[in-house]
Amino acid sequence: MTSPGCEPRHDFGHFMQNQTTLTRFAGLDGLRAVAVTLVVVYHLFPGLPMVGGFVGVDVFFVISGFLITSLLLRPSRLGRLASPRRLIDFWRRRARRLLPALAVVVTVCATAAWMLGGDLLVGMGRQVLGAATFSYNWLAVADGTDYFAATAPELFRNFWSLAVEEQFYVVWPLLLPLVLLIPGRWARVALVVVAGGGSAWWMAQLVAGGDVTRAYFGTDAHAFGLLIGIALALAVANMPQKEWMLSRTVKSASLLIGLLGLAAIVVAALMPETSDAVTFPGTLLLASVGSVTAIFAGVWPGSWFGRALDVQPLKWIGDRSYGIYLWHWPVLVLVLVGTQGFGPEAGVPVWAGASALVLAVGASAVSYRFVEAPFRKYGFRHAMRGLGRRIAGRPMSKVAGIAALTIALVAIGGTAAAIVNAPHSTTAAAAIDRGEDALNTADEKAKPTPKPTPQEAVIPEGTEITAVGDSVMLASAPSLLEEFPGIEVDAEVSRSIWAGPDILQHLEDNGQLRQNVVVGLGTNGPVDWGVLEQMSKIAGPDRNLILVNAHAPREWIPGVNSDIEKFADRHRRVWVADWSGDIAPHEDLLAGDGIHPGKAGGDVFAGSVETALEQIDKDRARAEKDFAKAPTGRAPRIPFPE
Repeated sequence: MTSPGCEPRHDFGHFMQNQTTLTRFAGLDGLRAVAVTLVVVYHLFPGLPMVGGFVGVDVFFVISGFLITSLLLRPSRLGRLASPRRLIDFWRRRARRLLPALAVVVTVCATAAWMLGGDLLVGMGRQVLGAATFSYNWLAVADGTDYFAATAPELFRNFWSLAVEEQFYVVWPLLLPLVLLIPGRWARVALVVVAGGGSAWWMAQLVAGGDVTRAYFGTDAHAFGLLIGIALALAVANMPQKEWMLSRTVKSASLLIGLLGLAAIVVAALMPETSDAVTFPGTLLLASVGSVTAIFAGVWPGSWFGRALDVQPLKWIGDRSYGIYLWHWPVLVLVLVGTQGFGPEAGVPVWAGASALVLAVGASAVSYRFVEAPFRKYGFRHAMRGLGRRIAGRPMSKVAGIAALTIALVAIGGTAAAIVNAPHSTTAAAAIDRGEDALNTADEKAKPTPKPTPQEAVIPEGTEITAVGDSVMLASAPSLLEEFPGIEVDAEVSRSIWAGPDILQHLEDNGQLRQNVVVGLGTNGPVDWGVLEQMSKIAGPDRNLILVNAHAPREWIPGVNSDIEKFADRHRRVWVADWSGDIAPHEDLLAGDGIHPGKAGGDVFAGSVETALEQIDKDRARAEKDFAKAPTGRAPRIPFPE
């Protein structure tokens, strides 16, 4: 009891810090479960409607900003934030929380990648260094990595977000004492909100400049989620608790607010990705605002929403969300490469996603029980001493300890081997580089083409051919130049069918479009009939248009080839070069991505073009014969319109 006139101290922050434990906040485990579920579904089951599930990362950012700031503002730490000893203690606890599980994932998965070999090892040294130093995002930016490109996957690509959070853990405890020097709770909150707005603005500017990966990976451009969480923590810290806060009406209102926040997160996850400010930062901000709203509702005094969000199995998933996030992407890559030779860029079958999910959840559960929990509870030295006691203990304990130590040593050795044996570039990149070198050193003068015998078709010389294409044609450039000396090749990486009309029109306007126009632009997405019509009209009635069909482990390829075939059937001056049919029996001539040809594969590509050019001559000869046989001396009726 209290004496008259002396009331117990109640405040919002005090209430939150005494829920179950000093570091447990109602609703955060459940919200972590929501966040990791969105990311996992986005990566493992891309066919589901969660096309924007990557916003789960931003939910994690908001949680981290709120949680870390709330812990630093605890009364026991508030007056000693700048103490070097206290800072070292804080960083040591973060290391206990993050490093053990991270080390297990990196060494185990890198060892598995070493066993599989090939393109999967490219950049392994940079990836391991980025994971170990929590600089993955900036190393990826410096390396020119395109997070959104459909190329050979990086095994630890998802670690970029861990780097952002760890950089926050290092810097924010140093800055918080300075922020607290600003008088007034709402002035501090306003400062942080403005900083968050500046971060979002900077992301939009980078995206407008075409550097989406830099905007997404950059700590400066992607800090707004962390800052929004910080603003909430500063707003509610030590806020006086009033009796009306515990009323049934207010609790009902907080439940509604929490549901609205959760709904905002789900809506953001359902929004399709764009390469402009609508998504970056628009959709990400929607998810961040929804997250901070849900957190606020969850930590409200006596919150129904917080208790409901922490219901099982959400709480179980939330406790292990860190491990699930770490494991799910590397496991998916390993499953796909090990079973079909390609990574997620070639599509993720449902069976592969389900297998990766089971393995990732199982691995995270084991890691949580035998790695994360012991290190978090006892620290590094005591945990290692415990392993030593097991090895020196009873027979069964000794076997378990020796087995654990052996696995650790093998994993470390496998990681070292993966780094040492990593190739400098993927086989696809090497093929593309050879093509670029060939184009840069090509002799502009056409070499004479031997005259065909009367039985042979007349093949145009290279000086009569213009070729426009994507990276497949670029990789085939050495063979095209060899087969058709003097050919003009205009090919670039990641070019789609939509680029075709502008390129052909530019060549036509400058008098550079030759008699035979070869177009290979079907690899990077579905073709559009209207675009094909535009290219056909630009080529005109006096030129031959050869469309090269596509071959790649992509879901749109059958549709591309079907559309190209139908279009050629309906147009007199359009033919198909059957690259897909010619390379299908020889996929061993392709790079590790199953798309780009090596030298021998490039010869097949050039052969497909040559066959199409032969067919043009044969069709012309047949048409002339049919014209001569026609009773009226007129050409036979053409079955399809131009």
